[in-house]
Amino acid sequence: MTQLAAGLIDVFAETPFGGNPLAVVEDADGLSDAQMRRIAGEFNQAETTFLLQSDRADRKLRSFTASGAEVFGAGHNALGAWLWMGEHGQLGSLDTPTTFRQEIGGDVLPITLVNAGGHVHGRMRQAALRLSAPLAATGALAEALGLAPDDLAPFPAARAADTGAAHLMVRLRDARAVDRATPSAPALLAVLGSAGAEGCYAYAFDPASPDTAYARFFNPTVGLWEDAATGTAAGPLCAYLGAEGLLNPGKTLVVEQGVKMGRRSLLQVRLTPDPELSGTGIVALRGTLTL
Repeated sequence: MTQLAAGLIDVFAETPFGGNPLAVVEDADGLSDAQMRRIAGEFNQAETTFLLQSDRADRKLRSFTASGAEVFGAGHNALGAWLWMGEHGQLGSLDTPTTFRQEIGGDVLPITLVNAGGHVHGRMRQAALRLSAPLAATGALAEALGLAPDDLAPFPAARAADTGAAHLMVRLRDARAVDRATPSAPALLAVLGSAGAEGCYAYAFDPASPDTAYARFFNPTVGLWEDAATGTAAGPLCAYLGAEGLLNPGKTLVVEQGVKMGRRSLLQVRLTPDPELSGTGIVALRGTLTL
């Protein structure tokens, strides 16, 4: 019988039951891929992150959705894992900002943590922006989202952006259009396949107020219908808007997500020049996982 420490942390939350819940499992080196997938299904969260030893970094992270798909990139799955370790005293005092290295897939990326105001805060840099070609036609995209063609804003163009995971960036004309979206999974899967993207980030952004955005995230390709806070989408969104000259240099973009799900989340991203994602979290549950 194996017993592992595990639990839940609400990421990008400043109060309990906000943000995006993440399941975390410690000391997972002895688990097989099949066991990790079964455990992720048992937790039934958007993602479950497993903490492992690494010969390339301070920790290796592997993350799986409830449906068993492994996901990559430095998003809420990674930030939440480090906040979990920090909140449980596994990384030292963190009285001053301390940088660690995390192995995620083929990447080794930095994350900096500090204890401030009674909670651990983290900021982590994602990979450099990679852009796919813009969608040639957006009629099928609008239909897949359950919207009218004129709900889609023409600029920046809808296209896949990747800073660790490729997601389709879709600017809509306002936040009301974002909230009206009622995607069809089969139709959206077809569009995502043609765009070379994993998920769809539908967002509203006003160039006259370039410090905020409002978004929803849909990812039927990994069995995740809607996500409350998606760092691997907010990062490339910030990088894409920056590449198009729409952000104030050096300023932080605050992305509001999860409102329609009743789990309001605030994701903060700035360009350094690659996107740097930051936030905090609240440990909701800690216990023992018995195998």
